[in-house]
Order: sequence, then structure tokens, then C-alpha cells
Amino acid sequence: MTYRLFEGKDHASTYQKYRFTPPEEIKNIILQYLDKKKGQPHGLAVDLGCGTGQNSRVLAPYFQEVVGIDVSECQLEEARAVPGFSNITYREGTAEELPFPDCSVDLLTAATAAHWFDPLRFLAEANRVLKPRGCVALLGFSDTCTRLRYQGCGDRLNHLYEEVKQVLLPFTSTRVTVAEGKLDELYSAIPFPDKERIERVPVQSSISVRNLVGFIESMSMFQSYKKKVPKAAEELLLKTQKRFLEEMGVMSPDTEVEHELEYFCVLASKPG
Repeated sequence: MTYRLFEGKDHASTYQKYRFTPPEEIKNIILQYLDKKKGQPHGLAVDLGCGTGQNSRVLAPYFQEVVGIDVSECQLEEARAVPGFSNITYREGTAEELPFPDCSVDLLTAATAAHWFDPLRFLAEANRVLKPRGCVALLGFSDTCTRLRYQGCGDRLNHLYEEVKQVLLPFTSTRVTVAEGKLDELYSAIPFPDKERIERVPVQSSISVRNLVGFIESMSMFQSYKKKVPKAAEELLLKTQKRFLEEMGVMSPDTEVEHELEYFCVLASKPG
């Protein structure tokens, strides 16, 4: 089954503005794994569920060609609008039916997207299109491990963030719980003997209150909530931003907080 929850133009615009770019730490893990298992040259990387292209752009300097695949044409339009990446192309499609010849792809990757895939159909396609010793790299983060800090009010900010997630919990797809399980089911189904799962890669950064609230808006569960009760959803965003600023004792939503996420990565290499 292909899930189609990110296709609207407004959602795509929000995704482009507020979704996190995969961090340097994870990019390095993936490239080192590919270097070790397959070696140079790095010809073609395929970024599945590419959305608005954040992960595709991270990979672009290291491959001759990057192709981003997504079910949403609106998401792809946002990706194509970002200038400066002549070796990236974007195509509408799914992870379960890939438009590539057998044994033609060096790296198949997905950033916070593989939990939406049909595991067995995706893995059959991965086995078909990967070159010998080509690699799969599926990355994501666990939102249960999100931590916020600002001066002495970090605990209160974390409590507010958890309150928002509780409001959205009834609108959360079962597939999101697959991501929170760090793709355990998909990892178990990978047929390649050479595979590993790196479960805890802590990444610290700064994020403005405005962008943190924007990230909440980009979540699939918020979008489902918004479709059901649009007025309440908009009020939730406004109230959340207001409460954050009040707890922090500041006026500007551009004030930044320390933000810690815990990433994971599933890696596998097709036999040579």
C-alpha cells in the first residue's frame, strides 16, 4: 500500500520550510559505509520518499547523479524550485516500483520515509536495482527522545511539547509507530546478510520557536488533525507558540532553543 498523506500544496510548502535536513553525523555514517562496502566511484543515489529534497541535496556533492522519488508532485515542485543542484532530478513514483534497470543503483536511501513503504515489495525492488555491493541506507529520528533547553526552563518546554503530542496522538498513523520502533520490522526483513542498525546518534542543534512550531505543523498527525478540525488545529499552533514564549520570558518567535534529537540508521549491502 502506498500512503498519500503529504501531497497538498500547503503541506509541501510547510515541509520545505520546516523539515529537518539530515545531519552531518548521519551523512558521514552512510558515506563511510558505502565507501567500505562498495567503494568508488559513487554513480547513482536514489532518494526515496524525497519530499522537498532535503536529503537529496545533502547527497548531491558525493554522487555523479541523484534521483529523488516521491508520490507527491507538489512536494517535487518545491524540491525543483531550489537552485544550484544540476545533478539532481526528481520523479514522481513509489519505493515499491522503481524506474531503474537491474543492477544500476549505488545507493538507495530514505530519510524519515521508509516507515511508509511496503517492506517486502520495497526490498524486492532494492535487490533488483542495486549494483553488487550497492547499499541501502534508511535514516530517521525518534521524536520520543526530543529534548529542548533554554536557560532554566527546559523541563517546562519539554512538558509543553509532550502536551502537543498527546493532543495529536489520536491522529497518529500506525506507520509512525514503525518509525518510532526504528524500522525493526523492515530491518528484520532485509534479505542481505551484511546489515546493521545504528540506533542512537544524538544530534544537537539550535532551532527557533517559530521553526519548532512549523515542524509540528509539518507532521502527518497534525495534518490529519487539521483536516478533521481545522480551527482547533490552527489554535493549537498559536497557543503552543505563545506558551513557549511565555515560559522562556521572551517576545520574539525567532528566539532559538537548544534542540536534541536521536537519529537512527539502517544500513545494508547487497552481496557482490
